[in-house]
Formats: sequence, structure tokens, C-alpha cells
Amino acid sequence: MYYNGVYHLFYQHNPFGPLFAVQMYWGHSVSHDLINWTPLEHAFAPTQPFDNNGCISGSTTILPGNKPVILYTGIDSQNRQVQNVAVPKDPSDPYLREWVRYTGNPVINVPEGIQPDEFRDPTTAWLADDGKWRVTIGGQKDKAGIAVLFRSEDFVNWTRHEEPLYEVTSSGMWECLDFFPVHVDGTNGVDTSVTNPAVKHVLKMGVYDYARDYYLIGDYNPVKEKYVSQDELTLDSLRYDYGKYYASKSFYDPVRRRRILMAWVNESDSDADAIAKGWSGLQSFPRSVWLDQNHKQLVQWPIEEIEMLHENEVSLRNENLEDGSLHEIIGITPLQVDVQISFKLINLEEAEILDPSRLDPQLICSEMDASKKGIFGPFGLLVFASHDLTEQTAIFFRVFQHNGRYIVLMCSDQSRSSTRKGLDKTTYGAFVDIDPQRDEISLRALIDHSIVESFGGGGKTCITARVYPTLAIRDEAHLFAFNNGTRSVLITELSAWSVKKARINIDETIGCADA
Repeated sequence: MYYNGVYHLFYQHNPFGPLFAVQMYWGHSVSHDLINWTPLEHAFAPTQPFDNNGCISGSTTILPGNKPVILYTGIDSQNRQVQNVAVPKDPSDPYLREWVRYTGNPVINVPEGIQPDEFRDPTTAWLADDGKWRVTIGGQKDKAGIAVLFRSEDFVNWTRHEEPLYEVTSSGMWECLDFFPVHVDGTNGVDTSVTNPAVKHVLKMGVYDYARDYYLIGDYNPVKEKYVSQDELTLDSLRYDYGKYYASKSFYDPVRRRRILMAWVNESDSDADAIAKGWSGLQSFPRSVWLDQNHKQLVQWPIEEIEMLHENEVSLRNENLEDGSLHEIIGITPLQVDVQISFKLINLEEAEILDPSRLDPQLICSEMDASKKGIFGPFGLLVFASHDLTEQTAIFFRVFQHNGRYIVLMCSDQSRSSTRKGLDKTTYGAFVDIDPQRDEISLRALIDHSIVESFGGGGKTCITARVYPTLAIRDEAHLFAFNNGTRSVLITELSAWSVKKARINIDETIGCADA
């Protein structure tokens, strides 16, 4: 949320240990730039009858008159998931250090037909032309995932709409919903309450059974209270990110007129490891998000504020990578770097034919990892690499022919990311909707010690991974561009920057922001 010059991040927090607990608190951090974050006291703790078994997810909304309000899920004394309201104690404080929960909570109880532990995570509310607020909440009914819709005139008294905003049979529990408009023409964001012919609407659902964030693009009719998606929801539907990226939430930034997306990125090691190091999980780097020109998918890109952390730029142009080539990118800090690279391919008619029985991108990436030679690919980046490549995380592309067109596959291969045992080294993969005959194939990677966020095709396909090298650490880490395909590829442009350390979770004395 953005409020009076300050960005606010609220999150589930266990103050007593690094693992998820029965009674979660609402953590609160603030920032002036979305890069450097200062922790504040908890927004609230599980102390009331309507949340004494946990304060879990929710959303903020700015009411008319610039009044912030939180609508969140509490687990009450009977272990029911109910929806509660909280407001700032002192709205003149830009940091909103103290919050007061409404004495009449809960404002929304579990609807009939929904199990008491399957009704959670209200979205940011939107205001319709009739002057009533709408909010949708995730749930499950008879194994159908549902977005339950409620309306209110005052944000306290809510009435359930007779039909869900959207539902899909046999899709299981939906949580961490998000519902927001995107411009059909342009990259600027729009306020959550905008509904007109110039926007499409995105419905994102966290599919609990798979711990994946899927999204749909479609049209919202505020009169009929129905959402009509362009495509059906399946396990092959669009995802924000095809790696470790879940429970995401977006908000509208009115200052820069953009929609910003962040998500929880969990660990790939064990609970015992988390306890030993004293922390677990992190927030992704903030991304701007907008509708692609083809109106078929979203595009995501790291917010421009990352440039304030850039230093020691290195670059090269028009470097040919032959079969088996490695080009080390030196002059930067390989463990903390922002790198962008573009490839150009010629003679694509020689590309391999994609086996029609193998159209699962993650399976292809797993079976044809970075060590398996192809024609066009694998080529891309080796990050967190030891000098002898015993350890490496490969983010790469392959190009195939299929049904008279060219298919670009993007992979993030963690199979050799660490010599440690007992880690989740799943390889991730997804197709990139670009035409390599017309477009260069681009990759951007944000690398920060144990995390790499990769953006393929200008942000059309994103993959986040967590890795824990034992050899590629400190001064022994390396970063390479590579090509293991039989056909050469041309690096048309490469730029990389060392990334300075941001101030994260450092207690600071904060005064009043400028009015």
C-alpha cells in the first residue's frame, strides 16, 4: 500500500521462530523507495476472540478522504476463518505505526456451504458506480474453487452476492486472491476501482493443492457481478512465475501510476536448516505488471528503483558463442548482480522438431537439462557457478519447431546448483510467447546470494529459484554466458551491474515524512 509518501508492506509473521506457527501475527515494514525497508511494531497480534488463533492474509484499501483500512482473515476462538476490519489509530502518522481493530468484528462470517477453514484472504476492495464496495474472498465448495463476492456501503456491513464472482469445478481451494484492472493499451497501472471498456480484469488465485499462483484475463461486468475469462483455468494456465513464487499480492502506486507485484519466495532447504539460521522465506523483488500488447498475458519487470543500487557496469556487444562456448562476465560481483542479455539466432529452419508427445515444458527442461546438447540450445546464463562448473544454476533457452512455427522454451535448471544433499533442486520450465524469427531472445536475471529471479522475453515468462551453493560462494562464485547447442548464437547485447546491498529489516529512527 502507498499512503502519504510511504510504502507499507504487511505480512504474516511468527515472532517466535522461523517457521509457520498456529498463531501468526501481522508484520509491518515501511519504505520510501520500495528498496530499503524498516521494520515497525506488529500491526496486530492474535489477541482477540475473532483472531486469537491467527491473523492470516488480507488486503488494504484506501477509502474516500484518503483513509486506509485493512480487511483481513482471522482464525477465531472456534477455529473459523472470519473477516475483520482494522483502521489506523492515528491517520496523520504516515508510518501508521498503530492499528485498531473494529470492536464489531468479524464483519464477514463463514458463508453457508463453505467449510470453516476454507474461507480466507480478502482482496483489495473496489468501489462501483452504485457507491457500494465490492470484495472477493477465496474459498472452496464441493471441491470447486470459488471467488466469493460481497458488497457493502460502509465497509462494515457486508452482504454476500448470491453467485460467486467466478468458480471452477474440481480446482480445489483458492486462497490469496487478487482482482485488478489493467489497461488494454499501455503500461501504466490503474486504480483497483476502475471499470470501463479501456481495461481488462485480472483474476489471480493461489491454487492451494499445488501452491501455485495462476491468473486469468477477462472482462468484469459490475452490473451482473460476473467475471468472464478469456480462457479456462487448467493446470496449464498462465502463472505469474513458474518457479518458487506464491501468495502474491499487487497494489496500485498512484505516484508513478503503476501496478506493483510482490510475492513470498520460500526456501529449498529443510525446516531444520531454517531453525539453524533463524529465518525462512523472503519477499520477491517488486515488479511492475501490465497487459501485453497481444492482450493474452501479463508482462512483469523489476521496478526501475533497482537502478539506485547499480554500480560497476560491464557490457559487451556482438559476441558470437560457438558450440560449447563459455564467456565469463567479470568486473561485477557474481553473487549480487543484475544482468541483461539478448541473443540473435539465424538459420532457424534447422531447429529441432518438438515431439508432440512432450509438450510439458517443465518435463522437457528436466529431461533435457543444460548438459544435454541440442541444435539451438541450451544457451543462456550459468549463475552461482564454481570455477570448474561442479556447481552451477543454468537459466537457458531452447528453440524448437512445432506445427509450422518456432517455439521458445525457457528453463531454470537447479539440478547441479549445490553439492549439498537434501535440497529441493527441482528444474522449472515454461514456454515464452515470442517469435525468434522476428524478436531477439532476451533474459534478465536478478541474482542475490540464494535467489535468482529470471525474466524471459522482456518479462513474458518469469522463473524464480532458490539455491544454496557450497563451492560457488564469496570470491569463488562465477557468472557465465554459455552455449551448449551445435549452432552458434550471437550475443547482441549484454549489460551487467553489481548490486549494492539494500537496507532490509534494519531498525532505524524514523521521523515524519514531508507532507
